[in-house]
Amino acid sequence: MTTITAAMVKDLRESTGAGMMDCKAALTENGGNMEAAVDWLRKKGLSKAAKKAGRVAAEGLVAALTKGPKGVVVEINSETDFVARNEHFQGLVKMIAQVALDVGADLDKIKAAKVGGVTVEQAIADAIATIGENMTLRRAAALEVGQGVVSNYVHNAVIEGAGKMGVIVALDSSGKADELAALGKQLAMHVAASNPLAIDPAGLDPATVKREKDVLADKYRQQGKPENVIEKIVESGLKTYYKEVCLLEQAFIHDSGKSVAQAIKEAEGKVGGPIKIAGFLRYALGEGIEKQESDFAAEVAAASGQKKP
Repeated sequence: MTTITAAMVKDLRESTGAGMMDCKAALTENGGNMEAAVDWLRKKGLSKAAKKAGRVAAEGLVAALTKGPKGVVVEINSETDFVARNEHFQGLVKMIAQVALDVGADLDKIKAAKVGGVTVEQAIADAIATIGENMTLRRAAALEVGQGVVSNYVHNAVIEGAGKMGVIVALDSSGKADELAALGKQLAMHVAASNPLAIDPAGLDPATVKREKDVLADKYRQQGKPENVIEKIVESGLKTYYKEVCLLEQAFIHDSGKSVAQAIKEAEGKVGGPIKIAGFLRYALGEGIEKQESDFAAEVAAASGQKKP
């Protein structure tokens, strides 16, 4: 039998907004499976969460760098937040982002690329030896358009172009580059704030859509609704869901009275041509990485050879 810990209950409560006892019951009913527990709460109308928030646990920096029609995001992790404020580490991150912009997002190619006579992989190893803390180039991704621009936005920037979250948005258009870049920056800020799953419904994972349909159907089935009514409610619910998770259908954060699609359409006159979002990438530092919680006081006491009082 799976042990339901207080930390598990806390994580579920934070990601769903449900009550503590409800979260404990959900986890118990589902053998500690967090995703299944979220669905269990939603089916009972106890959670408004459309998706579980990823637990951000790693340290380091995310860099977002663009140049004309291409851009990259990279994540370099460290053990502590202290290192993220280290100038040597910050320089390393900027260098790796520039290399990724030049050679592409393949991690092996980035590590093998030479800068100043040494490979990036060796530069990381040297930084580990100098700073005394483990570091890893965790991931990288790139976008490029044939014509148009790729714009970026960094949230909680520690240095220019790197911080706790990095976003790039690619706009395919023959319009004015400067106007496109400004629009792209606004869209990148929107992506950072709204965290869409796809550009439009066609881009969603079919499994994700099916899961949403099943949750909606089961919720109203438990309320005793007839099947023909449930089908209509589910279709209506999906439309609402799409407005929450699809970029073009989301309310634009800079003007909530219009959708992102409407904002882009209005911008086409200013830009001087049709605009298409070719893609977007959003990296939040440490998302998907679990890190064991530690007792800081105990660590300090252990380091000084004393016992925690």
